[in-house]
Amino acid sequence: MTETRTDQAARDKVWELIRDVEVATLVTVDTDGHLRGRPMRAAKLQEFDGTLWFFTGDHTPKTEEIRHDERVLLAYSDPSAQNYVSVSGTAQVIRDVAKQKALWSEPMRTWFPGGPEDPKAALLKVVVEGAEYWDAPSSTLLHAYGYVKARLTGEPPKAGENDKVSFKRPA
Repeated sequence: MTETRTDQAARDKVWELIRDVEVATLVTVDTDGHLRGRPMRAAKLQEFDGTLWFFTGDHTPKTEEIRHDERVLLAYSDPSAQNYVSVSGTAQVIRDVAKQKALWSEPMRTWFPGGPEDPKAALLKVVVEGAEYWDAPSSTLLHAYGYVKARLTGEPPKAGENDKVSFKRPA
């Protein structure tokens, strides 16, 4: 069983793995208790302080679900590098035009033609509580070696690095 790490190096590793992933799957809990997932474009951040941001419509099924149950999960993947991260936390729907301007990127205009001041635009603020990552070797040679090793020995290769990380600050 993987122990949960609480050190800054582990938090930095999570940020390193998700920083350049443009789309995450956001999972919410609907009013019937079912899990619902949808792709979300991450706002580009220069630094990571334990909070992630996403643009959203102010009144959508996901924002209503978050207003009902703030628990969320974000799934990030970069298959070309064999990196996968799940992030759990709490979300809040925020309408803050100054923050929207600070986080704005022009591709968001597709969904919000009025720009960061669009009256339908809001932000999802996700405060990260924990994460788990899988950072596997990605080269074709390593995969070929792993396949041969598994065939010859019946043992799978070392899958890479896997850690649980807590972002909760001690009270």
